[in-house]
Amino acid sequence: MTASRLTLALDSGALDLPEGPVAVFGPPAGFDLSALPRERVTIVSHFAPDVARWNAAGFSVTREAPDAVAALVVLPRAKDAARALIAEASTCAPFVLVDGQKHDGVDSVLKAVKARVTPGGVISKAHGKLFWFSGGDFSDWTATDRVVEGFVTRPGVFSADGPDKGSQALAVVLPPLKGRVADLGAGWGFLARHILAAEAVTRLDLIEADAVALDCARRNITDPRAAFHWADATSFQPEHPYDTVVSNPPFHVGRAGDPGLGIAFIAAARRMLTPQGGFWMVANRHLPYEDALGRAFADVEEVGGTPGFKVIHATRPHRLRG
Repeated sequence: MTASRLTLALDSGALDLPEGPVAVFGPPAGFDLSALPRERVTIVSHFAPDVARWNAAGFSVTREAPDAVAALVVLPRAKDAARALIAEASTCAPFVLVDGQKHDGVDSVLKAVKARVTPGGVISKAHGKLFWFSGGDFSDWTATDRVVEGFVTRPGVFSADGPDKGSQALAVVLPPLKGRVADLGAGWGFLARHILAAEAVTRLDLIEADAVALDCARRNITDPRAAFHWADATSFQPEHPYDTVVSNPPFHVGRAGDPGLGIAFIAAARRMLTPQGGFWMVANRHLPYEDALGRAFADVEEVGGTPGFKVIHATRPHRLRG
């Protein structure tokens, strides 16, 4: 596992970590931090499911970078997001470690860091690297807003360069809605703005696990009917059932495809809807969601899409048993 590089560096004596608090930026749930004393560690995360799991494991978790003697950055996939985390880490700690896989671009990040400061050491293991450094100016790597087609986005959020093709396909087919609506995995608010164009919508709950994306959504959606929830959509509990649930669910965990995520969104939609409620969903055509939809809803129909995406309308959710 990737964190074994940290253990190797400490156990071999190649890395001498200063005494004091350590901030760990963006570790996915289950990332091995056993080389660090738990009481010294603060997790910095904006992803709700990971926050819940780290809290359950007994770690201190925050969204804001704390003062620390050292900061460990676990590289995300997006290049700009990786650089932004390094910039943030370098402002909160004088000693910065960076851990990442080759397929997440650790080699290019190391090269870019070397152009500014000489690393104190590099450990290569398990198709990745851990390196560390002190000093250097990374202020120009700080995350900045983007404005794309009238929407504010940020590096690292899903589809930061503009509306993704799946959401666009769903928006084309989606009729004017009414009543209470939920947008599961709302992102930075592209579908929400489309939904709120219907005057008959009385409330729209934007439910999003990525706090950075939700921050963008708050800036993009100023309609008073909108409510914003930083939460795992698969376990979110609404105060009242919805007339309609809309979703472009994620289907990746890191770089790996995971249809189980979409299936969990289907189950969540079924649970949140009124007995006559409807679920509008878009998905890549190759993803096998039909069986899960058939188990969750009495009526399931493909109502549109593109060569790459299918839009599905499901109604009359089956009631939960037991």
